[in-house]
Amino acid sequence: MATEYGQGYGLDSTPAGHSGRAGERRHRLPTVLRAPVEGRTWRELGYVLLSLPIGILLFTYAVTMVSLGAGLLVTFLGVPVLAAGLAGCRGFGALERTRARGLLGLEVAEPEPLRMRRQGFAAWMGAVLKSGASWRALLYAVLHLPWATFSFVVSVTVWTIGWSLLTYPLWFWVFPTYTGQGGIQLYGDGQHQIYLDNPFEITVTALIGLLFTIATPWIVRALTMVDRLLVHGLLGPSRLVTRVVELESDRGVVFDTAAADLRRIERDLHDGAQARLVNLAMDLGLAKEKLREDPRAAAHMVDEAHGEVKTALQELRDLARGIHPAVLTDRGLDAALSSVASRCTVPVRVEVDLTERPAPAIEGIAYFTVSELLQNISKHARATWASVEVWRTENRLMVQVEDNGVGGADLSDASGGSGLAGLAERLDAVDGILVVNSPAGGPTRVTAELPWRAERTR
Repeated sequence: MATEYGQGYGLDSTPAGHSGRAGERRHRLPTVLRAPVEGRTWRELGYVLLSLPIGILLFTYAVTMVSLGAGLLVTFLGVPVLAAGLAGCRGFGALERTRARGLLGLEVAEPEPLRMRRQGFAAWMGAVLKSGASWRALLYAVLHLPWATFSFVVSVTVWTIGWSLLTYPLWFWVFPTYTGQGGIQLYGDGQHQIYLDNPFEITVTALIGLLFTIATPWIVRALTMVDRLLVHGLLGPSRLVTRVVELESDRGVVFDTAAADLRRIERDLHDGAQARLVNLAMDLGLAKEKLREDPRAAAHMVDEAHGEVKTALQELRDLARGIHPAVLTDRGLDAALSSVASRCTVPVRVEVDLTERPAPAIEGIAYFTVSELLQNISKHARATWASVEVWRTENRLMVQVEDNGVGGADLSDASGGSGLAGLAERLDAVDGILVVNSPAGGPTRVTAELPWRAERTR
């Protein structure tokens, strides 16, 4: 916990402010005027232009292989042909993810791999045909062509019109020189012709071209948003697979946290209460030996041993409170958080608005979250007051801790497993969220959002 506040308070805010002013100097030109010449715009246009030939190739391959495989299903040859077609679509999908990453900056994870229970060509065919990623890649190959055609036509049309009209003052002389007419013809019949040939009309034409040129990047960007959805939805992992990966990661975080807590408890017992009890046993042994020779010295040693017993008991109480306080189990969050707040170095207002108790696991996480945040306030915030609020909204348990300290707390901690970053990982392990709002100079507001699960019969 100390890491974030220690890093955030003090001089760290100066570079951030300096960086922001430098960013303003770099981007003094408005975004609307900067967009037509930005590298991102040209990359997106290149993506759209490449989509048409690639879409034709993908569509032709997919339709040919699927049609051929379906036609040959009456024989055994149809199955391997269909499997080869799906495998080819998966390969094209990998290329499309690479193209989207390079030109659109879209990071899409690879889909779930083939699950083969045994080796062999037959097992590979079965895995390809059963894989949902294979059929999603085939669907992408079929749907991509009509959309690529539409986006290609729209992009090329508006781009050509925009730049042609914008540069019309530079090349309008081509019409009278080579075609024998005054300029671009707006209207013409057997008797009347209207050309854009005087300075006013040429200027208006260029202004219209400027509007088209400014609007074109945003039109192209809107078109590529559909491409992003197609690539992300059809060529990436399914939601189920993504959820499984998240749960596996969260399980690892839970195991690491539990192991760290066990090591902490073992260290506290070994260095604290256990050491004191060993000293206590030695002191009592010496007192027993001196009892006959020097009763007064033995009584003094017994008094010292009595003080050691009190200290050891207090350390054991603190350690037990750190594992799971009895007041939390017996009386709930309101009483437990009030007890934690009473040990804070600043006055703390506690407000718990819950009509029923959450599940013990969620209740424990909320308690330890507030405990760590208040401990952080005591050590680093230099605040004069703090507040803790707990309430329920629909199916979420909300916990908010606020103080008027010097601010500067953030989640950018690379130490892993400690501080606000470690606290955020613990909340994420149960589908929770930690949001930190702590500008330099304060105040600091940390909001934790936990899933609500009602308490079962204890």
